[in-house]
Amino acid sequence: MADNSQVLPCVLIPVTDRQLLLPNVSIAEIVDYAEPEAADGGPEWLIGYLNWRGLRLPVISYDAANGGQGARPDGARGRIAVLNTISDSHQAMPFLAMVTQGIPSQTKLAEPEIQQVYGDTGPADLMVVDVEGHTAYIPNLEYLESLAAKSFAA
Repeated sequence: MADNSQVLPCVLIPVTDRQLLLPNVSIAEIVDYAEPEAADGGPEWLIGYLNWRGLRLPVISYDAANGGQGARPDGARGRIAVLNTISDSHQAMPFLAMVTQGIPSQTKLAEPEIQQVYGDTGPADLMVVDVEGHTAYIPNLEYLESLAAKSFAA
């Protein structure tokens, strides 16, 4: 029987020009895209607010947070990923939301299947990795959380 202790269940999340790689435990839920409550006068990365399980979550465009154009899902394939927060602000803001440009997919990866590579990164990217011959980006969750915290302070 194979030793699965070194296998990490992950999710690949499509955004406009890349795939994000996150461990399953960082995702609370993937929900169908519904137009968020407007964030009038907010920054471009703040698409709006999602009412989820009695909470009002900021919905972030990863693309805009990373220095690009804000993007809303194209067609019926878009989703909203509800992410668990990990920073010191977890008590005040246990979750944040991020739009996807397609349906996230699950994968299980062992350490040898992920290799850090060099590539251009933006402020929302922690690092670039090669996952079995495909490029993926590990997001900087602390940066995204700092943006989301600003949406509550506004």
